[in-house]
Amino acid sequence: MDGTKRSNINIGDTVIVVQKQHQTSGILTKGVVKKILTNSATHPHGIKVLLESGIVGRVK
Repeated sequence: MDGTKRSNINIGDTVIVVQKQHQTSGILTKGVVKKILTNSATHPHGIKVLLESGIVGRVK
């Protein structure tokens, strides 16, 4: 899956994200998409999503 395209991500999908505070270390978190936060069709660093666990991150 290409995490830079909004059309590839749907609510309910299981994704792997990197949180803002983990961008330098590269620690990844797995979760289910609750809400898509990026409005544009693409984003070079990944589409920002809210997971059901409350974590916000960019899809990798």
